[in-house]
Amino acid sequence: MKVVLFLLIVAGTNVKLSFQAECHGKPDPNAMPNVNPIIKPQMKLVSTEKNGKLYTVGADNPALHILHVWGTPYEMGFAHGTLLKKQVVDFMNQVWDYLEEQVIEAINGSVKHKFHDWFLEDVANLGIEAACDLEILVTSKYSGNYFLEELKGISDASGLDVKKIQRIHMLGELTKGSCSMFGAWDSAVPSGNGLLQLRSLDWNMDGPFKNFPQLTIYHPNGNQTGINGLSAKTFVNVGWTGWIGSITGISEAKIAISEIGASYPDDSFGKESRFGIPFTYILRDILQFDYTLDDAINRIANAHRTCDLILGVGDGKEKRGFRGVQYSASVANFFDDQNMRPVAPWHPKITDVVYYGMDWLCPGYAQVLANQLTKYHGKLTPELTIMDVVSIVQSGSTHIAIYDFEHEMMYNSFSKADVQTGPVAAYDRAFFQFDVAALFAEKRP
Repeated sequence: MKVVLFLLIVAGTNVKLSFQAECHGKPDPNAMPNVNPIIKPQMKLVSTEKNGKLYTVGADNPALHILHVWGTPYEMGFAHGTLLKKQVVDFMNQVWDYLEEQVIEAINGSVKHKFHDWFLEDVANLGIEAACDLEILVTSKYSGNYFLEELKGISDASGLDVKKIQRIHMLGELTKGSCSMFGAWDSAVPSGNGLLQLRSLDWNMDGPFKNFPQLTIYHPNGNQTGINGLSAKTFVNVGWTGWIGSITGISEAKIAISEIGASYPDDSFGKESRFGIPFTYILRDILQFDYTLDDAINRIANAHRTCDLILGVGDGKEKRGFRGVQYSASVANFFDDQNMRPVAPWHPKITDVVYYGMDWLCPGYAQVLANQLTKYHGKLTPELTIMDVVSIVQSGSTHIAIYDFEHEMMYNSFSKADVQTGPVAAYDRAFFQFDVAALFAEKRP
């Protein structure tokens, strides 16, 4: 590993000199723009159930699934498992087989940096199932009961063991990944007003995830409330079939999320913990229950947090409505364009922009992302982000979401499925454009 020789961490008037490992990757200097046409998809209604509707889009097979679910958490889960029974069973079984294979390889030392060391120790001592069950045990008291109720609904409808589904939903806590994000507003966008937000997921290209992309639109009952006492809202969750945690999504309250795993943190992160709410659940709670940026900030600040991450939360209703979040068990620090960290020559401040490229300490990617955001400052649109930002930074191999709050649009791309042709990485493939207001307005069957 390389060593960062001089990293200045500035907090108030205190300057700390720290020696840290940094990520050593960087984009291909010959990366080409993505000039694929943006697709406004035609949705085909495939099936309905009392509390659900299933659409598909795209000519390729397998098509992207667009699933709408209504009702209580259990009812929404049951509709999910009913309308996509075969796909849920196939995905969960394939993910479990893949997890077992990867864990064995990690313990044997043939793959590195995919799992936390403490998890591999548990597996070596207890076995994979017991290690996952231990993680469920230490996080369950911090998680809303509605998550388990929804998983029970999926289990009852599909016939899958609910324990297996629970174990797979611990993946976010157990694994490491690299991703990118930005929030750009006011002077950074053409209208001089509004918010544009990027979420690029760079995670898994060799497992089954690429074959089961899905947008799940939740329409929860109005009497479902969160710990803040506010009613649950409609939101779209970008992920996979059978997956109920959130890593990518936007709500009817114009709240959206981004997330990056911090595999190369510095000392300012403090310690991680296993005892807390899984980050995929706290992100889902933000989409489901929070109405403002302050709601999300308070939720994160007061949560029992676990692993090292960088989060992004956008609120399209507010001026300067985006914050980057340094997230760990020890700290929750919130950044705008004025106080953004880390402070380094390769991570320059840009007016009305907060951004992170692939990790906390990742000069190769962060500098290229900064270059592209500076080049298009004042002109940043979803189209330019697709054509000449994510494609040049080469971030978003698994999936990408671009949230255009001003026009209530979301742009998504997904990695190549096994049966598809064309480029492999999502950042090189065609994007779909979705009218999120129309998704939220879908009529119940």
